[in-house]
Amino acid sequence: MILAGDIGGTHARLAYFQPQNGRFQLVSERVFPSREHKGLGEIVSRFLDESSGERPEAACFGIAGPVRNGRVETSNLPWVIEQSVLANQIHLAATLLINDLEASAWGIGALAAEDLVTLNPGGGSVAGNQAVVAPGTGLGEAGLFWDGARHHVFACEGGHADFAPRGDVQIELLRYLTNRFGHVSYERILSGPGLVNVYEFLSASGCATQSEDLAAAMQVDDPAAAISKAALKGNDPLAAKALDLWIAVYGAEASNLALKIMSTGGLFLAGGISPKILPRLKTSVFMDSFLAKGRMRPLVEAMPVHVVTNEKAGLLGAARCATVRGFRG
Repeated sequence: MILAGDIGGTHARLAYFQPQNGRFQLVSERVFPSREHKGLGEIVSRFLDESSGERPEAACFGIAGPVRNGRVETSNLPWVIEQSVLANQIHLAATLLINDLEASAWGIGALAAEDLVTLNPGGGSVAGNQAVVAPGTGLGEAGLFWDGARHHVFACEGGHADFAPRGDVQIELLRYLTNRFGHVSYERILSGPGLVNVYEFLSASGCATQSEDLAAAMQVDDPAAAISKAALKGNDPLAAKALDLWIAVYGAEASNLALKIMSTGGLFLAGGISPKILPRLKTSVFMDSFLAKGRMRPLVEAMPVHVVTNEKAGLLGAARCATVRGFRG
């Protein structure tokens, strides 16, 4: 039995998987509100105590934050997690901590065709490096290096790279966010809180009037979710403009990552937001921005682009990583 975790700033997902002939059978799963707990050890201990009593043979947890030497200071939670301390808490030597997008990248190989929606089929051979970009509570990115026989996953913190605006509106957005935050990374835009930032910028710039209904919904619901829902319904011009601007920046940064990693084997849009706004991603806004790379347009045009719709991709990836690395301790 494998214990897998996908730990984000909003939710901590834990699951037991049973490896079967190269596939992973889900045995049980729980979702915990991350911010209601003092740390990952508390959540994992509770999960184990409330499970059937069977102990896992290995565990792997994908964590939102840079993991260095088995230690991570989480990006969007007030937690510091150390692999050795966690292993002692849960009494399991084969315990691993990896970046959450590293886990998502491991999960790509476990996905079926029905777990993907293709935005760009690409052209020619699809062998080569792959890339994963995932807006959620933050913005995660990762790569998969192709050695000619298999992919090797690696994490990065590209979501914190400097935002590079395109056009006058995005330049004004950069100025607005610089006044608020100082340094403006892509995560300041391409995340749930980032969508709220974009919405507030457009509202302040007077491009459309904020509706009373949406303002009320943002008070009782997650503000980013309220904005995206209103945009998808098509009855709120300000929300629609905010989501389209957000998607244009998303397309540009996805293409930036694809060029840097040379992801001829495919680019995968993962995370919690992408599947929820799929109807809007299917419009021309995303791909027009993705392809706007000047002389490199033919290169990115040949790269497949897929939306990952399986919300368990990170858990599956953590389970895959545990089977490969976990039994080595």
